[in-house]
Amino acid sequence: MTHTPKRIRRTFDCPEQEVYLNLWRTYDRLRELEEALFAAHDLTAQQYNALRLLKSIYPRAMPTLQLASRLISRAPDITRLLDKLEASGLITRDRLAENRRIVQVSITPAGLELLKRLARPVRECARQQLGHLTSEQQQQLIVLLQAARLPHEDDSQGW
Repeated sequence: MTHTPKRIRRTFDCPEQEVYLNLWRTYDRLRELEEALFAAHDLTAQQYNALRLLKSIYPRAMPTLQLASRLISRAPDITRLLDKLEASGLITRDRLAENRRIVQVSITPAGLELLKRLARPVRECARQQLGHLTSEQQQQLIVLLQAARLPHEDDSQGW
């Protein structure tokens, strides 16, 4: 006779807590796949995000603080993030002659090439993460997630 384990019933203080903890757990599980992909290229998801943002304005540059404000997740140490990308030859930084406090960041040809090589694996990772959902479910999830974060988001981020 086989014994089927009973499902543990979790209790939450309120429905909002249950939703939040489900979001957190989901993020954790989906992040594992992404981290493995980027680690194979000596990148973090945040560094990849920075490269994508810089590619979107190529060949122009972007001030460091503007780049930091447009990242998907906050970068408390944008300087360290950019140091690693610059050391890898994926970005360049230049100070403006008219205002030495402003540092302009731009993607290099090596950075563009890396993004080109990563395009297919990133799409495959996204499919592995959420491809089991129907198109309708994905659209519903997008709408719900946007509604959930709307009161907490700065409108300048361009989302």
